Parts: sequence; C-alpha cells; structure tokens
Amino acid sequence: MKILLAEDEPALAGALKKILENAGHFADAVGDGQTALDYAEGFDYDLIILDVMLPRVDGLEVVRTLRSRGESAPVLMLTARSAVPDKVAGLNAGADDYMTKPFDVHELLARVNAMTRRVGDVILNELRCADLVLNLDAAELDCGSESVQLSRRELEVARMLLANPRMTFTKEAFIVNIWGIDSEATDNNVEAYISFLRKKLKYLNSRVSIRNIQKVGYRLEIAE
Repeated sequence: MKILLAEDEPALAGALKKILENAGHFADAVGDGQTALDYAEGFDYDLIILDVMLPRVDGLEVVRTLRSRGESAPVLMLTARSAVPDKVAGLNAGADDYMTKPFDVHELLARVNAMTRRVGDVILNELRCADLVLNLDAAELDCGSESVQLSRRELEVARMLLANPRMTFTKEAFIVNIWGIDSEATDNNVEAYISFLRKKLKYLNSRVSIRNIQKVGYRLEIAE
C-alpha cells in the first residue's frame, strides 16, 4: 500500500516510515501540513497518517481540506492529545481513526491493515513506467530483454520516481524519504544516486529519463 505520513518529529517520522516499509508498504514522509496537501494532490494514496500538531497547516485543517477536495483515502490521526473533545474534533474533521501518542507499534500496524483492507489490500512487487519495470523484490530495473541490478539507495530513488511519475521531487524530499529526516545526507548524495540511475537508464536504452527541473528537483520524462 502507498501511504502518506505527515509527522514533524524527525525521529518519530523516520521510525514510522521504517516500520511501515518493513511491513511491506511504500511510505512518503513529509514534515508539515502544506507539503502533505501538495503530495496528496499530486498522486493517489491508499492511506494518510497525520499528526495533529503540524507546522504551516495543522492536521485538522489538512483533513478538512482533503475532504473538501473529494479525497476519499482513509485518514489516521496521531496526537499527544488524549482528551475526548480533541478526538471528536479529529473525527468530525473527516478522519477515520485516531491514535494517541505514545502508541504500540503492533496496534498501529493492525489499524493500518484494517483501514487499508477496506480499499483492497494489494501490495505490488513491481512498478512500471513506459518501457521500464522495477522489480522491488529482486532490486532489478528491466527494459525489454535487458536488466540491471540496483543498490539499496538506487532502488529507493527509482521507487520514488516510478511510483509517482508525474511528480517533481526536491532533493530534500529524497533525503527525507530515503536517508531520513535527521540524517547527515546532503544534496550531493542525491545528485550522486540520480547520476548512477541515469547511467543505468542509458545502458538499458530506455525511453524513460530523469529530468532536472532547474531550482526545483527531478522528475521522470518519457520520450515519444
């Protein structure tokens, strides 16, 4: 399942992302409400996990905006607030479930599974874009009869791009989702792995390339 996680505490966001991905899900992690709204508008998610106390736009307003746009993905809200009125406010805003911090990891995964089961619990082991196939289990990128092996970081970069082929990713987004919010990774790390993938796409003679959007980030481009 494809999950959007909005949590502004770096350590918790990194831990939750790892937990979700170890459970077989793909998770995009963002640190504020406005970015969560941008991501949710850019592509489809099977589940959205929101902290209530988010910077820029708080979690309650994010839910209201999502529902006003017609977003139907289930929303699980996380908060340190345990008072009943706060939970009621979250549910009335359009959330489907509510968990209070600190919470048990096993309970979180059980709730995620229960919520995503409503929309069909299908976990894909490959991603496709034009003539490319990314095999997540084998960490291979295939194009026709040719294939190349990917390192763990290359796989994660490729997975972000192929899972969201219409989206432009900033270098910060790659760092947050692959290395972690509190990592020491820099733009140079992202540039290096983008370069590695470009060389492999060229070797495969794929119609798909990685385009650099000046002062914005990277996105996929498909030649006619």
